[in-house]
Amino acid sequence: MKKTALVIMAAGIGSRFGKGIKQLAPVGPNGEIIMDYSIHDALEAGFNKVVFIIRKDIEDEFRKVIGNRIEKITEVEYAFQALEDLPEGFEKPADRTKPWGTGQAVLAAKKVLAEPFVVINADDYYGKEAYVKVHEYLVQDHPKDGQMHICMAGFRLGNTLSDNGSVTRGICDIDNGALVGVNETHNIYKTENGAEERSEDGKAAPLDVKSLVSMNMWGLTPEFLEILEKGFAEFLGELGPDDIKKEYLLPEIIDRMIKEETAKVDVLETKDTWFGVTYQEDKASVAEAFANLVKEGVYPENLYK
Repeated sequence: MKKTALVIMAAGIGSRFGKGIKQLAPVGPNGEIIMDYSIHDALEAGFNKVVFIIRKDIEDEFRKVIGNRIEKITEVEYAFQALEDLPEGFEKPADRTKPWGTGQAVLAAKKVLAEPFVVINADDYYGKEAYVKVHEYLVQDHPKDGQMHICMAGFRLGNTLSDNGSVTRGICDIDNGALVGVNETHNIYKTENGAEERSEDGKAAPLDVKSLVSMNMWGLTPEFLEILEKGFAEFLGELGPDDIKKEYLLPEIIDRMIKEETAKVDVLETKDTWFGVTYQEDKASVAEAFANLVKEGVYPENLYK
């Protein structure tokens, strides 16, 4: 069986992890958190390794809350994202407190990744179908045509909205199944008839709920890590004194590769519903959604029996 990894970006979790942070509140019948379901779905789809990207200061608590449990069922590796972890010749600016972004997070896992991998956010639930499709894509042979062949799970906009306020989504521009670009769209509200984008002046424009959006779920290869490493040094070299909050972000890196024609990004549509805790009020609806999935037999009552 080909080795494939699930990479979970969890370095954004606060130091009070496991003690009330909203994104990691228990949502399952036995206190499971969203990550438990993501790992369950990935292993079921054929992934056979989990890489947690965390910060060093939360390692002990993280292992207690989830890591030790997962080590009993699959291979687990840890990678540590840190502000000070920079290429040779660079130093952390004294007043920099904001993390360097998702590009640096994935780059932190370079030493423990030698296989194709899917990368996800720790606090998002993606459903089963996306893992199956991404895994099938990663274990296939792709043309040797000078381009890197990677993929993205595309979710229907209507399946990613919150009942409790606005969301920002990257609406995909797709040509013949391949990603052309991502249009970052802010202030998207769920409406009675679908969805709309509201501008600052109060004007509303309807959006197609069947449009595919990116939820930061990418199917990538070890070669992509080489691009990340080279690109991070370039990113740091271009930072100006006013760029104290600028981040090195996966969608921007991938977008540049598409424009330079060094990558072809296939969009794999999933009709599953995405859940996430964007607002404090989302916790109750997410817990209810998981209760229904258990009731319908999608998940066993106890994931780890």
